[in-house]
Amino acid sequence: MLRSTLAQQGSPVYSVAWGPDSDRILYTFGRQLIIKPLQPGSKSLQWKAHDGIILKVDWNSVNDLILSGGEDCKFKVWDSYGRPLYSSSVHDYPITSVAWSPDGEVFAVGSFNTLRLCDKTGWSYALEKPNTGSVFSLAWSADGTQLAGACGNGQVIFAHVVEQRWEWRNFEITLTKRRTMQVRNVLDDAVDVLEFRDRVIKASLSHGHLVVATSLQCLIYSTKNWNTPLIFDLKEGTVSLILQAASHFLLVDGGGIYVYSYEGRLVSAPKFPGMRTDILNAQTVSLSNDTIAIRDKTDEKVVYLFDAQTGKAISDGKPITHKMELMKIALDQCGPSTDRKIALIDKNRDLYLTSVRRLGREQSVHKIGSMVHTMAWNDSANILCGIQDNQFTVWYYPSVVFVDKDLLPNAHLTKDASEFGRSPHILNFVGTQVTVRRADGSLLYSGVPSYPTMLHEYTISNRWQDAVHLCRFAKDQALWACLAGMAMASRDLNTAEVAYAALRELDKVQYIKFIKDLPSRESTLAHTLLFCGQTQEAEAILLQAGLIYQAIQIQIDLFNWERALELAVKHKTHVDTVLAHRQKYLQNFDREETNKRFLQYSEGVEVDWEKIQAKIEMELAKEKE
Repeated sequence: MLRSTLAQQGSPVYSVAWGPDSDRILYTFGRQLIIKPLQPGSKSLQWKAHDGIILKVDWNSVNDLILSGGEDCKFKVWDSYGRPLYSSSVHDYPITSVAWSPDGEVFAVGSFNTLRLCDKTGWSYALEKPNTGSVFSLAWSADGTQLAGACGNGQVIFAHVVEQRWEWRNFEITLTKRRTMQVRNVLDDAVDVLEFRDRVIKASLSHGHLVVATSLQCLIYSTKNWNTPLIFDLKEGTVSLILQAASHFLLVDGGGIYVYSYEGRLVSAPKFPGMRTDILNAQTVSLSNDTIAIRDKTDEKVVYLFDAQTGKAISDGKPITHKMELMKIALDQCGPSTDRKIALIDKNRDLYLTSVRRLGREQSVHKIGSMVHTMAWNDSANILCGIQDNQFTVWYYPSVVFVDKDLLPNAHLTKDASEFGRSPHILNFVGTQVTVRRADGSLLYSGVPSYPTMLHEYTISNRWQDAVHLCRFAKDQALWACLAGMAMASRDLNTAEVAYAALRELDKVQYIKFIKDLPSRESTLAHTLLFCGQTQEAEAILLQAGLIYQAIQIQIDLFNWERALELAVKHKTHVDTVLAHRQKYLQNFDREETNKRFLQYSEGVEVDWEKIQAKIEMELAKEKE
C-alpha cells in the first residue's frame, strides 16, 4: 500500500538519506541536493552541489553533516544548511559510494578500484587500491571499526580501521592491528606492546590513564604500569565515546551514559528525559571531577548538569538555558566544585562563560569572546584557549569576568593564528602545550607561557606573597590583571590593592582602601561583593546583619532610588535620609520630582539634614561596637 509520495521530479533519484531526527530526507536531483521536511507545507532546501550527476549521499546523525559524491569525480562535505565545508580534489573516476561511520568521526569513499578513509573535516587518512572494479555501496559495522563494500566485480570487500594514534605528554600510542597497541615513551624510546582478546573499538589517553573499550570489555591502564590493566565487562560492545577527567572517566554506549572510577567501579549513570545516547559526541558532552554536562538534542539551547558522583541533577535541578543553539560545551577541570564554570560556543560563534552551581542565584552568563571556532580548557589550571578569527587567544583567568569585567581585556594572551590555516581544531591543552589539527590533517603545537599556571597554583594554595613576587618578576600586565581578579574572588584585599596599583587603577585602589577601613566584617564582605557587581548579595548580607542604613546607602550610591525607598519604608527607618539625598540629587541636575512614590512620602516627611547626620553617626557608632 502506497502511503504517500514525498517528491516527484523529472530525473532519477540515485540516493536518499534520512535526517538525524528522521523528520527530513535528503535526496539527489541531477546535480542538485534537496532536503525535504516530512511536515506537509514545509519549505524544501535545494542547492547545486556538484558539476556532474550526484550518485551517493549520506547524512550523519551525530555530527549533522552531509556527504555527497558524484560523476564530477569529487566528494564534498556540507552542513545541514547546505553550506560547503570541504570539497575534494578531482579523482580519476566518478565517486560511486560514500558512508559515514556511526560516531561521525570518519567517513569512507568508494570509486573505481579505490577505497578512501577520511576525517569528518575531509582530509584523507588512508587510500587503498583494491582490484574490485567500482565500489557501489559501503556499510559500517555498528561499532565503527569495520567496513564492507559491494564491488562491481561481484565481490564484497572488507576493511578494518587501524593505525589510530593517541598522544598525551610523553606517551604515543598506536593501534597497529585490530587487537594490538604499541605504546612508545618518547623520553627513553621504551616500547610496550598491548595485546587484547577482542578487537579495539574506542580508546582514550589522558590524566595518566589509557582507557580501552573492546567489543566485550573495558581495560584501564596506568601510564606507570602497562602490564596489569583493570578489566571489567561491558553490557554492550558499541562504546561510541570515552571522556576522561582526573579522577574518573565517562563511557557512552547504546544503553546509556556511565561514569567509572579508574579502579573500574561504576560511580554513576545519569539520565534525563528523552536521552539519546546514539547522537552524543565530544562537542555536546563534557566531564570534570565533579560535574557532567550534556547538551539536549531536542532543544539545543539547553544543557543538563549532573553530579558526577551521584548521577543526579545538580542542586537546584534547573538546566542551563541559552538564548541560541549551542555548538560546543566544555567544563573547566580544576578547583573546588562550587567554583565550577562551563564554557559555551553558540551558533553565532560567540563564547560564553557561566557558573555550574548557582546556589540560588540567577543564572549569570558572560560573553568573553566572539567568532570562536574551537576551544579547550587546560588540564592542570583553569586557563582557556581558543581560536577567534585569525587570532589564537589564551584567557589566563576567564572567571575574572565574574569579579571585574574591566580586567578581562587585559587578562589574556593573543597571538597570530594564520599558521593554523582555515578552520583549525584544538585537540587538547596539556601543561603549556596546545595541540591544533589543521584542515589538511597536520598537527601543529603552540606553546603558552608557564607563569599563569604557576599563578593559579599559588592562589589556590593561598600563597599570595609568592604570587605577587611572580608578577613582579614577570613584569606582565596580563598576570597583574589575573592576580587582581583572583585576589578579589578570594577576598584577599591586601593583594588586590597591590595588583590594582600595579595596573594603575587608582579608583579601585581607593575603593579597596575604603573597604579595608570599614568597621564590621559584614560591611567589608558586602562592599567586596558590591565591587564584584553582586548588588543583591551585598544588600542581603547587610540586611541579615541588621545594618539597614548601610543597605539603604548602597542603593542610594548606585542611584537605585526606588529600591532605597522601598527598604526604608519596609524597615520604617531612614525614609527622610532617602528623600534628602533624592532632593539633593534633583537639585544638582535642576530637575523636578516626577516619581509618585517620592511625591507621596515627601508630603508627610520632614527633611532635616542635622537630624539625618546625627542618625547616620549613631548607626556607624553602633556598627563599630
